[in-house]
Amino acid sequence: MELLSNRPLHASVPDKYVFPPEKRAALLHDAPSSDVALPVVDLQRAYLSDAGRRRLVAEEIIKAGKEFGFFQVVNHGVSEDVVRAFREASAEFFAMPAEEKLPYCSDDQSKPFRVASSTSYDRNQTRYWRDYLKLRCHPVSDELVGHWPAKPESFRSSLAEFSAQVHDLAQTLLLLIAEGLGLDGGFFAGALSGGDTQMNVNYYPPCPDPSVTLGLLPHCDRHLLTVLSQGDVAGLQARYRGRWLLVRPVPGAFVINFGHQMEIVTNGVLASVEHRALTNSAVARMSVATLIMPKMDCLIGPAPEMVSKENPAKFREFVFREFMAAYDTAAANREDVLEYFRIEQH
Repeated sequence: MELLSNRPLHASVPDKYVFPPEKRAALLHDAPSSDVALPVVDLQRAYLSDAGRRRLVAEEIIKAGKEFGFFQVVNHGVSEDVVRAFREASAEFFAMPAEEKLPYCSDDQSKPFRVASSTSYDRNQTRYWRDYLKLRCHPVSDELVGHWPAKPESFRSSLAEFSAQVHDLAQTLLLLIAEGLGLDGGFFAGALSGGDTQMNVNYYPPCPDPSVTLGLLPHCDRHLLTVLSQGDVAGLQARYRGRWLLVRPVPGAFVINFGHQMEIVTNGVLASVEHRALTNSAVARMSVATLIMPKMDCLIGPAPEMVSKENPAKFREFVFREFMAAYDTAAANREDVLEYFRIEQH
């Protein structure tokens, strides 16, 4: 398998990475919105015993979620040293010689750990300007750790610590979201968030001509919640009122966005928003996305508390495994995949 990270310098963009003009970022709708910033939620108050302050944090999250579908969190409880250690170990992995990464190269999605260079969702074989690690990261067990790479030496221990702390953060966020919506605090616990936690470590090398390629095409996430360590290099864009909003890095922050399952269980109140990744010619960019998933046999549908005469059920019930198959069939297209499960309103 050919990885972009195996080549130290790219003088030009190979043809297979060149997108047709209508798919390029510069020609997709209008320029990025520079006058709007994502809300930044300070979670420190959520860890205090003051119920009033905690309620205000939950309300901030719901307000940000309703307007943007994205927000950033600071003072989130994940140690800066833990984040740095895993990001450094991941960067070391991508920098290893090709022959040391080769045993992990695979397109077999059932593997607990693999490295690949991605092909676009629309199956036209145009490739993203991205290498990635895709792995299961929680719950941590000796068997699971055995599938992770032994090199660099710090990778396994730093991943285990990072995934544990991010998992705790995700559970805190889900509890706050439930409270902010007026749901039982344990609403998202159990099967709805109890699937194997997945992680994508995305590596975007410097691109000689960012105008002709993309790191990732516009898409919505298939799961429940994403917790993203973006680092200090911008590149993520989210759809906002018909424009593309650049998600500017905030030191020490995690970017949070909702997946399709959040939109469905909240009956459209918290929507999954399209986002994409751009490349740049100056520096490499790396993002670490932790994906909170339902169990495959989890029954999913709008929560009864989110359904009313004014807001009738928009989606039918289904098992998450069915959604995963529909997502692949629809090639991740937001409207196409939701159409499989939408209830026609009369």
